[in-house]
Amino acid sequence: MTARIRNAACRCGQLRIACTGEPIRVSVCHCRNCKARSGSAFAAQARFPADQVRTEGEAKLYQHPGGSGTLADFYFCENCGSTLWFLNRPGLDSYAVPIGNFEPGHDFEPQFSVYEDRQEPWVCILGEAIERL
Repeated sequence: MTARIRNAACRCGQLRIACTGEPIRVSVCHCRNCKARSGSAFAAQARFPADQVRTEGEAKLYQHPGGSGTLADFYFCENCGSTLWFLNRPGLDSYAVPIGNFEPGHDFEPQFSVYEDRQEPWVCILGEAIERL
């Protein structure tokens, strides 16, 4: 049986990522950094092991410290500005890809909702199987 490949791209299509197999984790995050990165009330992303990811195109790197103080590496398209993936330090062993960049049919459902103490009062993340942190 062949492993499933899910493809994602920036808005202009110059930067692409292909993720093979199933994600390690699918999460929704309500922290300030993720809100700013996504331009929304929360961010949703799927994480894949680095050895299951292939990228294409020219990515620009932006590093920013997270709430824990460790740096994260954000890769975005220089043409359209879309952040297509990010890697958390210190390991850099998994790629987090915003699920909105994947082609339709990805079938991701969040398993975790993190920083819910910072969640906007009008947001409601539904699902009994979601672990809330």
